[in-house]
Amino acid sequence: MKHQQRSEPHLSPSSDTEDIVAILAPRLAYFAGVARTEHVTRAAQEMQVPQSTLSRAMVRLEHDLGVDLFARRGRTVSLTPAGRTFLASVERALAEIERAADEVRADADPATGKVAFGFLHTMGSETVPGLIRAFRADHPRVRFSLVQNYGEAMIERLRSGELDLCLTSPVPDAPDLVARRLDEQKLRLVVPADHRLASRRRIRLAEAADETFVTLEPGYGLRRITDDLCQQAGFRPRVAFEGEEAETLRGLVAAGLGVALLPPPAVPRPGVVELTVTAPRAAREIGVAWLDGHPDTPPVAAFKRFLLSKRGNLLPD
Repeated sequence: MKHQQRSEPHLSPSSDTEDIVAILAPRLAYFAGVARTEHVTRAAQEMQVPQSTLSRAMVRLEHDLGVDLFARRGRTVSLTPAGRTFLASVERALAEIERAADEVRADADPATGKVAFGFLHTMGSETVPGLIRAFRADHPRVRFSLVQNYGEAMIERLRSGELDLCLTSPVPDAPDLVARRLDEQKLRLVVPADHRLASRRRIRLAEAADETFVTLEPGYGLRRITDDLCQQAGFRPRVAFEGEEAETLRGLVAAGLGVALLPPPAVPRPGVVELTVTAPRAAREIGVAWLDGHPDTPPVAAFKRFLLSKRGNLLPD
């Protein structure tokens, strides 16, 4: 059969890509099967579809493309040059689809699946490693894709589908999210060891109104809490530095650059003194959040149950 351009193709060169994919995709596996066997009947038997269905699918595919893909001799077929070109790309596409299917099935496997989990920078040194270690005692082969970031960035990743769960503060309140409070963490006023307040154990935050503060950047939950607490104490903090890591701030306090409201460190740091704030009440809530209505794979559901079981006992003593 001589290869020729067909007239009046169903798809024009200006057709949208989405239209082309929607029309062609269901027939690609059929095409690859016929091309592999070069026999319509055998291909139909291997794919367990009626021969008539397969024949019609190939005719329609050629019509939609506007070219002959096969030279036909009864039920035996052979690829035209256009068919061979098309087959090479189809086989790559089908292999990629198979790879993607294998990947998502593996990620959903109850024993070996994956959890995409986000958490605050301040949770990274001790809290999150401890949580994962405890969870993997019963789920040793579950894999984790971890993202360490500030709260608002993690919420956006939840919404985009990049994360399954995130550990954040403040606990978000949004109609498209589900959030559960897990624990509370007291904040301390951290001052240099040679500071005028360093001999104190407790302090009202209003007593630090004249101090220079080092804080996290705007957008971080802890920065928002710091600003709110200072406002409750009757002042607006004078900020000397805005950073991204709580431990960086603690180091700058030790260097005398200012004072800071911070959660307790994983390991005590020399050069600073940490004071209990008696008024206003200085604490932040830690919670877990996920996208409302988003279906959980078995490993995500298991880790979610585990986190919720840690209510009131999330943070290390």
